[in-house]
Amino acid sequence: MNFTDMLRDATAQNNSLLCVGLDPEPTRFPAAMQGDPRKIYDFCAAIVDATADLVCAFKPQIAYFAAHGAEDQLERLMQHMRANAPQVPVILDAKRGDIGSTAEQYAKEAFERYGADAVTLSPFMGFDSIEPYLAYHGKGAFLLCRTSNPGGDDLQTQRLASVEGQPLMYEHVARLAQGPWNKNGQLGLVVGATYPQEIERVRAIAPTLPLLIPGVGAQGGDAAATVRAGLRSDGPIIVNSSRAILYASKGEDFAEVARAEAMRTRGVLEAARG
Repeated sequence: MNFTDMLRDATAQNNSLLCVGLDPEPTRFPAAMQGDPRKIYDFCAAIVDATADLVCAFKPQIAYFAAHGAEDQLERLMQHMRANAPQVPVILDAKRGDIGSTAEQYAKEAFERYGADAVTLSPFMGFDSIEPYLAYHGKGAFLLCRTSNPGGDDLQTQRLASVEGQPLMYEHVARLAQGPWNKNGQLGLVVGATYPQEIERVRAIAPTLPLLIPGVGAQGGDAAATVRAGLRSDGPIIVNSSRAILYASKGEDFAEVARAEAMRTRGVLEAARG
């Protein structure tokens, strides 16, 4: 089953547009685990088990593991998700972007070492930096398009005078992803929830691509506005929340409270969809 099929099925089965981002920060763990990077797997696995029936995807952010030398724990976590939540696709949030020969190694890391179903990428170096990931048929690749951070304005909202129509850079990325770069239907776009008008603009340019939308929760994105702007019958969305769910409680009940917060967020998204 390819990524798009997995996403569609998980969205329907769990009645959910919610993705839980797995960004483990040991300093924010509950007291019994706090400050101990050896507990990253335990913390994340507990979150996965508590929310697996509430989400359409999980999104581990690789830097939060690599910074603590916890790549082996990420491998274990990927295996855990495959065994205990096989219906939920996993997006490895790596934001890679390098020349073709290096991209081949990053693709191997994402899809062979970790077994991810999709990966996030930077399109800044052009199509030859994206193409090695597309050699893994059935896997997904989400290109950074209009990101949720304020600094995204520095490049993403600049006009391209050398391109016909002088589109903004993020509009040009969306056109490439919807059109000539999407040779096997594997591409999606990352668009921040903090910019609902831009979500709507990206959706107009790329009506069928899946949109990965971070920024709901701790970053303050409006969940309902996000759904209205991005969701279409043939254009899926994946709305990510990380810290607001992971760290909803600092007590021993952290997984239970994370589940409650995930359920609440899913409900807000579903109400907007309805």
